[in-house]
Amino acid sequence: MTEDDPTDEISDIEARIEALAEIAERCRKFILASKIAIAGGAALLLVTILGLIGSSQVALGSIALVLGGIVSLGSNISTLRQTDDAIGAAEALRAELISRIDLRVVQDTPMKLM
Repeated sequence: MTEDDPTDEISDIEARIEALAEIAERCRKFILASKIAIAGGAALLLVTILGLIGSSQVALGSIALVLGGIVSLGSNISTLRQTDDAIGAAEALRAELISRIDLRVVQDTPMKLM
């Protein structure tokens, strides 16, 4: 390979895209868990307010669950946006590097199955 051949750089970019995709998927899971925590905390707080469970500790715990879920949700949404932007930039760079490669057309030849 020559110095002008971007194949190795394309491979590195593809590995980075895969790593970023794993980070994005992890963020999506945390976002879902955060939404569940917010909903669970709100439901528990509502039950406490209605007097079905009469403990101030439960009310405090439910408030903490809601607030923790909100903080986690905001943090992971921000990270997901940044990761999606990084994936887009990496894909654009990969496409630009691929366009530099002098691709050749393979002539029509009979296909072999084995």
